[in-house]
Amino acid sequence: MSYRRADQILPEELLQLIQQYVDGDYLYIPRKESNRKKWGENTATRKELEERNSAVYTDFQHGASMEQLASKYFLSEKSIQRIVYQKRRTA
Repeated sequence: MSYRRADQILPEELLQLIQQYVDGDYLYIPRKESNRKKWGENTATRKELEERNSAVYTDFQHGASMEQLASKYFLSEKSIQRIVYQKRRTA
């Protein structure tokens, strides 16, 4: 997120009105609900996690133990259990 100067964007009257409440401070203006993006939408993170979770489940189906999977994927056994149970429900 980058900062933009309000005096270069907003009409003078609106700027003066805002300055009655916030003068010289930073102000965050949230997106409209209709313009919000879902988590991971701007990056490949969501896809990467889905691919990793699918690999975890495939390895589990081929006989790897929860402990082995935790070590291989650098996750806790609880996280491996969550992934396996979640994949099992959607399979």
